[in-house]
Amino acid sequence: MLRFLVRRTLGAVVILFLLSIVTFLLFFGVPRDPALLMCGKTCNPDSIANIHHVLGLDKSIAEQYWIFLHNVVLGSDQFAQGPCPAPCFGYSYHTNEPVWGTLLDRLPTTFSLTLGGAVCFLIVGLGTGLLAAWRRGTLIDKTATAGAMVLSSMQIYFLGPLALAVLVYQTHWFDKPAYNDFSGDPLTWFTGLIIPWVVLSTIFAAQYTRMSRSSMIEQLQEEHVRTARAKGMSRRYVFFRYAWRGSLIPIVTIFGIDLGSLLGGAIITETTFSLPGLGQLAVQSVFFSDLPLLLGVMLFSATMILLFNIIVDAAYASIDPRVRLA
Repeated sequence: MLRFLVRRTLGAVVILFLLSIVTFLLFFGVPRDPALLMCGKTCNPDSIANIHHVLGLDKSIAEQYWIFLHNVVLGSDQFAQGPCPAPCFGYSYHTNEPVWGTLLDRLPTTFSLTLGGAVCFLIVGLGTGLLAAWRRGTLIDKTATAGAMVLSSMQIYFLGPLALAVLVYQTHWFDKPAYNDFSGDPLTWFTGLIIPWVVLSTIFAAQYTRMSRSSMIEQLQEEHVRTARAKGMSRRYVFFRYAWRGSLIPIVTIFGIDLGSLLGGAIITETTFSLPGLGQLAVQSVFFSDLPLLLGVMLFSATMILLFNIIVDAAYASIDPRVRLA
């Protein structure tokens, strides 16, 4: 098991390294001069040359990347704004704040949104999918399947404003969504995110309902499951003891990818509800052409996806030991 995880981790590190090269080249290797983004409308040749020197843009692309990689791993004290401890992604063009510190400030909002939404769509989606598979062919199954089909075609940018209009502005059942520190007031934290959780989980729960239902039905047709039923084991025991475990593999795969993507920034949800998370930060960095901040968000998101891929591989190995040999 340990060797299996070490191989996966080393592979993820290599992928992240290659991704950092590609991303860096996209941002700093393009013909457009990043110094013009910082200089504003009052640019002159002297100020542009000074920015080139401060940012290291007067060096070759290879040297710039080496400096960037060195700063991420070891930090730097060469910035005019002051020391930048590792991992140092530089300073924002727009706010002049450290990129890493900005990411950490926004992470609790994204983490809270992801955690609550994941709990909701896993419980509802898996529960509904298992019930539909258990009652296959009945009215319950048909209703759950049809409902999942309709809800999975919805979009957050449609359901979000609709939920705000009905639950906040018309009925006044809830306050406007906002992030509050959990340690300060857990109840306010919960009530401030309940609408985004429900809207986010609605889309995902519909997808997990369809996926868990089809996966469970497929497992129920496997030979070992039919053999267990032929030996006289109860339907409920076979359902949960044999079929349930085998059906988890595709669900774990999608869940790991979804969770990593959401932790990297739920862009549409955070923008719809004006939540100051990593997704909204990515939108703002694009709007202001803030290259260091956008680069930091992208690499952080990629790291989250790779990290959860490793966790998914570990879960695979726990569910099916044969995966460890791959």
